[in-house]
Order: sequence, then structure tokens, then C-alpha cells
Amino acid sequence: MLAYLVRRISYGALTVLGVLFLLFILFFAITNPDDIARKALGEKAGPDVIAQWKTNHGYDRPLLFNNRTGVSGLAHLTDTLLFEHYRRMLTFDFGRSDADDAPIAQRILEGAGPSLSLTVPLFVLGLIVGVTLALFVAFFRETYIDWIVLVGCMLAMSVAILLYIIGGQYLIGMQLKWFPISGYDPNPAVVARFLALPVLVGVVSGFGADTRFYRTVFVEETGKDYVRTARAKGCGEIRVMVRHVLRNALIPILTNIVMAIPFLFTGALLLESFFGIPGLGSLTVEAIQGNDFSTLRTMVYIGALAFIIGQILTDISYTVADPRIRLS
Repeated sequence: MLAYLVRRISYGALTVLGVLFLLFILFFAITNPDDIARKALGEKAGPDVIAQWKTNHGYDRPLLFNNRTGVSGLAHLTDTLLFEHYRRMLTFDFGRSDADDAPIAQRILEGAGPSLSLTVPLFVLGLIVGVTLALFVAFFRETYIDWIVLVGCMLAMSVAILLYIIGGQYLIGMQLKWFPISGYDPNPAVVARFLALPVLVGVVSGFGADTRFYRTVFVEETGKDYVRTARAKGCGEIRVMVRHVLRNALIPILTNIVMAIPFLFTGALLLESFFGIPGLGSLTVEAIQGNDFSTLRTMVYIGALAFIIGQILTDISYTVADPRIRLS
């Protein structure tokens, strides 16, 4: 298992390096640093102002090879945008925002709390609702209950999340006035009121896809030999579904769960934006709208890094769920 983990981590490291190279191509080779400066300063900014801005943000270096006068030795390779890009990302020295010179790392730390306060309850409640409803539907498989729930799931999946957001804000926030329409207060006494509506909207918008996926897994398990054996021994259908089907369906469920965990740290883009939650999702949207390339580059890198870590954790979780699985 140790050899497998070393190999997987090595593959992950190579993938990270490849992602960073693609980011370099997108944000430095295709997008010229002069264009980044003009986006930040305005199209009417003079050449001297642009040159000073590029110097302050480290965009004044050559792309791949530095052949300027006075540069010698390794500085030909290290005093370049490519080397500085890799150094900053790999050491988590993300620098400052292109828009307002604010430290990017500080903004990420400040946004992590609001994002996790939204995504963790959303993830837990969505998992409970999806698995419970799917287990219930699988229990009544091939009946009118199964058909009604599947049609409802298809209808839920067909509605865009924007409609759920707008509808939830109008009905629950404006008409019923149960929860605030938007805003965020980290005070533990009131934070639940601000998070209740976006969490509810997120659970409702996602239950259709989750229920269909888990229902497919459970129904597939019900046709296997061990289920027929349990029934032949006199086990009731509820016990069969909970103690046998659910337990043996943990592998695909864990895959879905562990792969979703890393994205908890990158936030929910639309929910945070529409409900005014100052998390990492809002930070990413603001970076896109404000042409903040350094922040956007950092968020894409963090998302890719979290996804790679999630893949490694998924493999490890298989051995925990099923001791028969050996990583080699």
C-alpha cells in the first residue's frame, strides 16, 4: 500500500506541475502582461504607469529566458515569469491582487470560514436527504412510488439553480419572511438565519441528481447473490436494505462523497454570489468580474490541487470501506 501511495502522490505531483504550466500558458503566454495591466489601470493609462504597475506586481520579467544585460548564470532561468509563477504557487506565496493590491492569501483565509459554514451543512444535509430518499425509493422499486419519485427527480434536475435561488428568495425571503434574502453575519447567534435559505436552496436543487445516482446503486445491489441469500435466511426487507445493501453500496457512495469534499473549500459560486456570503466562491466571481487575474489564477490552482488530493483520498477510503480491497 505504501508503494501505491507513493506512486499516486508522484502522479499527483506531476499533474499539479502540468496544471501550473497550463495556467502559465493561459495567464501569461496567451494573455499579455500589458493587457493585464491595462485591465487593472484602464485603457487610458500611460506607458510609464503601466511599466511601474508591472514592476510592482512582478510582471516585468521575460516569459521563459532572461537575456537582459547584467543577468548571468541561473538568473537567466530563475528571473523569469515562468520560474516566479511556479515558485509562488508551489510555496503558496500568492502575492497581491491585481485589482486592489490586497494580499491574496489573507483573502483566502478570510473567505474560507464563510464558505465552509455554507458548504459543510449543505454537503451533510444533501448526503442525508439523497441517501435516505434513494434507499426509500429502492425499497419500493418498480412501484408507483418509485416512478413518482424518479419523475420528480428528473423535473428537479431540469430546473436551473438560478430559478431555485430566485424562487427561494422571493417565496421564503420576501413573501414568508422566514429568513434574510442575503447577507452574512459570523456571529454564532445569528449566522444560522443567514445560512438557512442558501442551504435549503442548495439541498433542494441537488437532491434530484443525488437521489437518482444513489437509487441506481441500491437497486443494482438488490439483485446480487448475497441479497438473495439474506432473504432466504429470513431477513426482513428493511434489514436487507439497511444492513446489507447500504453497507455494500459504500464504494460508489464514498467515491461521490470524497470527491465532493475538496470542493467544500472552494465555495459555492452562485449561492455565495446571490446570497451575499463573502466566501471563496464570491471571491472567484469577483475576480472574474474585476479582471483580477492573479486571484483567479490562484483559485483555479487551489481547486485543481483539492481535486487531486480528493482522488488520492478516494482510493484510500476504499480500503476503509471494504477490507478486501488492497491497493497495489
